[in-house]
Amino acid sequence: MDAIIFDVDGTLWDSRVPVAHSWNDSVTQYTGVPSTFTPEYLGSFFGRTMDELLEVLLPGVPVEEQRAFGELCFRNENKWLEQEHGVLYPGVKETVEALSKRLPLYIVSNCQEGYIEVMLKTTGLGPYFKGHLCFGDTGKGKGENLVTLCRTYGLQDPVYVGDTQGDADACAEAGMPMIFATYGLGQVNEPWKQIESFPELLDLVNE
Repeated sequence: MDAIIFDVDGTLWDSRVPVAHSWNDSVTQYTGVPSTFTPEYLGSFFGRTMDELLEVLLPGVPVEEQRAFGELCFRNENKWLEQEHGVLYPGVKETVEALSKRLPLYIVSNCQEGYIEVMLKTTGLGPYFKGHLCFGDTGKGKGENLVTLCRTYGLQDPVYVGDTQGDADACAEAGMPMIFATYGLGQVNEPWKQIESFPELLDLVNE
């Protein structure tokens, strides 16, 4: 193991409540009609790329209109999270700080551009990560972005920490093992290893 790469939602923090608030606000701005997206409903789509999310939420709507609405939602989401922050899972900050003294840490997510930066800024985790990549940066899925990040930083034996089957599929595509965060938002078939709380990562690194 020469590095750890992390997912964000369902792994490092839970942002479902402020994200739902921001999306409801965006829908009202865009349509003039009050919206009632719940955190649980939107959370069920976390982990998808931005394009996939818009296709699910706006089936049958022309792509150009999906993208125009998406640009408003994702821009508003980043601004909203500056004020109403997501919540780190228990032990994340202390564990990330400890891990960063042992291994380089990175993030790869299917989120929009700017989302990771907001998370790192508002949580104080920024100093502990060497780099990050997301769908909004490249227009590519998580598997391709994992490969790109490893090539960029010369990683030979990284592991990924995530919480959904989509994460596991991306790891299989990139040829790296995945640690399943069982406390997160999804399920995973046959993970390499799993943790029930974030601090358990320290024990895995020590193995």
